[in-house]
Amino acid sequence: MNAHLNLTHKLLVTIVKKGVASKVVKASKQAGAEGGTIVYGKGSGIHETKKFLGISVEPEKEMILTLIPKEKVDHVLKAVEQAGKLDRPGNGVGFVIDVKRIAGIVHLLNLQNYISEQQGGSNG
Repeated sequence: MNAHLNLTHKLLVTIVKKGVASKVVKASKQAGAEGGTIVYGKGSGIHETKKFLGISVEPEKEMILTLIPKEKVDHVLKAVEQAGKLDRPGNGVGFVIDVKRIAGIVHLLNLQNYISEQQGGSNG
């Protein structure tokens, strides 16, 4: 397995109403993220339950997973909060998770290795 210790990135998880994810991804990219992965699901929070003809309906949701360099997290999170209107009840949630290991993002890992080599070479 080509997994490497991660010292430079965090995972921003954002859950929003269906149809809002593309706006959130666009805002995150403008704020410095490289992109995001959108996953579809259903919500079941306190603001989620709706009735239609007496039947409870759980609204569809979109979850955006965005791997971000640590130094850009605050800026990207602020942009995502504004784009998704997360400051209003029932619009969604965003949170940041520590990432211990990463794999499969070859361009990112190559850059990280290059920087490590450059820093190591300047000490000798």
